[in-house]
Amino acid sequence: MELKSWHTSEVIQVVNLGNEWDALLQEEFQKEYYLRLRAILAKEYKEQTIYPDMYDIFNALRYTSYSEVKAVILGQDPYHGQGQAHGLCFSVKKGVEPPPSLKNIFREIETELGIKPPNHGELTSWAKQGVLMLNAALTVRAGQANSHKGLGWEQFTDRVIALLNQREKPMVFLLWGANAGRKQELITNPNHLVLRCAHPSPLSAYNGFFGCGHFRACNEFLTAKGMKPIDWRILD
Repeated sequence: MELKSWHTSEVIQVVNLGNEWDALLQEEFQKEYYLRLRAILAKEYKEQTIYPDMYDIFNALRYTSYSEVKAVILGQDPYHGQGQAHGLCFSVKKGVEPPPSLKNIFREIETELGIKPPNHGELTSWAKQGVLMLNAALTVRAGQANSHKGLGWEQFTDRVIALLNQREKPMVFLLWGANAGRKQELITNPNHLVLRCAHPSPLSAYNGFFGCGHFRACNEFLTAKGMKPIDWRILD
């Protein structure tokens, strides 16, 4: 749909995720802060270039249902370059050059597990295995990192994390960098494992992301809890 035909009244008015998240977040979508956020987004998508595409905003939740979550990777906000973001943190669509942070993720996976970097950066195969790849803010202006910070997305994603925290079935939270680390206060359930380290950005990867061992530790935890580990290979 072209932006010119997208009316304000239509923006995210009915979010249909097609899984358990619909019922779990039904009340959240009706709260005043979210309705205010929705109105802001309507104006932003009409007047600015916003990423990801409006239909991809909730892909992290759409791909990975509540009861299927095995691991959570928290990002800051979507990539702000053309054609990069598609609703999964750190992921880019096939045909798009993987950004430096994603290349560093692949480098750490190779170090830990011997898996060679793939020829693309689309991480949907992780999502379909139960890796919820959620950004703290789900939209961003083109070329302006953190431009939608503070609009209300953080409250929404805090609720997602709180709901996951309530779940009895164990999962792993991978918190990379200060922004993701701030979500740790929401994770109080001792059933879950929290792994923290520096962000994979080239600015910080050498301060603790490289050598973190998170991918191996995640799978060891899942296996110990009787769950199938994540296949961290990127499948074509």
